[in-house]
Amino acid sequence: MSSSSSSTLPAQSLKIGIVGFGNFGQFLAKTMIKQGHSIRATSRTDYSQLCDQLRVSFFRDVLAFLEADNDVILICTSILSLSEVLNSMPLHCLKRQTLFVDVLSVKEYPRNVLLQVLPEEMDVLCTHPMFGPDSGKKGWKDLTFMYDKVRVRDEAACSSFLRIFECEGCRMMEMSCQEHDKLAARSQFLSHAIGRILSEMGIESTSIDTKSFETLVRLKESTTNDSFDLFSGLFIRNRFAQQELMNLEHSFEMVKQKLLKTMNEEQNLKRV
Repeated sequence: MSSSSSSTLPAQSLKIGIVGFGNFGQFLAKTMIKQGHSIRATSRTDYSQLCDQLRVSFFRDVLAFLEADNDVILICTSILSLSEVLNSMPLHCLKRQTLFVDVLSVKEYPRNVLLQVLPEEMDVLCTHPMFGPDSGKKGWKDLTFMYDKVRVRDEAACSSFLRIFECEGCRMMEMSCQEHDKLAARSQFLSHAIGRILSEMGIESTSIDTKSFETLVRLKESTTNDSFDLFSGLFIRNRFAQQELMNLEHSFEMVKQKLLKTMNEEQNLKRV
């Protein structure tokens, strides 16, 4: 695992094709356009009007999208739809070496799918911007960008893509997909799980909130702003998440037993 500080060198202009132009794809595209990159997009939903406003070329025809001479194809699908989307694309029609980049919140799963479905001559860079439209709305400075050069032969294209995030001041973190998923299961998945539990409890701000309770309310709100589809993906497609869920259950039970034991001891003292 290694990290590097931001670079002020501008990124070489790239032709970037985005697969899945939902909120996160749009969020990334806006900064890429600002830096001077040419953006194309395809998506199951028709975003042609929005793309016209953003100066993005929208392709309803996936084959035409793949033949659009992209330097980079950026995968911004949901975790759970990744395999279906990629298997529906005529990837054998690609006419040039292309860098495929995913930005999913789990890493071993998209790495395995990309290596399975892509022609061998295509490069693969697995990444996870550890921020989104909410946390990155005021800029990306000092926000973490994780990446793993899974299969990269065109170093120039890969460096140009990474420089997009370096130029915005991101904290660049190179680590393996396996290491990412181990850490993310304990941090991102666990945060989402606790936030969902708090949501099920229906917690809301009160007139006497402590700072720690305010933090819990913010956690509930930030995690439930994301879809349950994302939360499910964090669990289903990260092989380390199930153990963390079991650890959470076990730890809750340990705390509960300690409380009940202390209560019983207190009651027994009163009977003496």
